[in-house]
Amino acid sequence: LSDCLACDSCMTSEEGARVFQQNQREFFRILNLNKKCDTSKHKVLAVSICPQSLPYFAAKFNLSVNDAAKRLCGFLKSLGVHYVFDTTIAADFSILESQREFVQRYQRRNQEEHALPMFASACPG
Repeated sequence: LSDCLACDSCMTSEEGARVFQQNQREFFRILNLNKKCDTSKHKVLAVSICPQSLPYFAAKFNLSVNDAAKRLCGFLKSLGVHYVFDTTIAADFSILESQREFVQRYQRRNQEEHALPMFASACPG
């Protein structure tokens, strides 16, 4: 989240409030609470890993990208995280959706004044 520009163009204010709640302090607070209570009262912790971060970890620790992903997932689960998700498929869907929109806009360029240009951005979050 520290890399987010907080431009608010990719989320509503309600989503922004939820994202704001997802910070390191809150993460460790929930981990500590989960350690103190029985499992039936645990809050579920899910972490998403963007594909751009894995090569960094791989290079830093001299690992393959697959090994870095496995170790990072194992580390997070050892902390008490319940689920670890890879956001690669979400990035793929985002690219496909942008492609679809561009094709539609390109086909309408002669009928609609504002069909082009199209500005797009894909946030890894």
